Amino acid sequence: MDRVALRGLKARGHHGVFPREREEGQTFIVDLVLGLDTRPAAADDDLTKTVHYGIVAEEVVGIVQGEPVDLIETLAERIAQQCLKHDAVREVEVVVHKPDAPITVPFDDVTVTITRSRV
Repeated sequence: MDRVALRGLKARGHHGVFPREREEGQTFIVDLVLGLDTRPAAADDDLTKTVHYGIVAEEVVGIVQGEPVDLIETLAERIAQQCLKHDAVREVEVVVHKPDAPITVPFDDVTVTITRSRV
């Protein structure tokens, strides 16, 4: 399976279990790896036979900016399900970064990584 990756998609969202997270919001970063067969698109040089990663990026940002959820696990699942709506995409790995998570000790990042595929 071929891979198309989008790394470092940034958007402000209001996700989290604490009132401050919901009220103030914070930046979330999303990395995606889309699994698909790029041969048909490459053979015909045809965008309609692959995934339009610009559209996927806009959809992901829309989800992050959209309806708040408590858990980044839920956010990752919503992103994965949206990616799988694209006909060419057979599998997706989603990494949601929450670099400003409310943790009381020094840290670099918090991430959740999920992989979903068509059944």
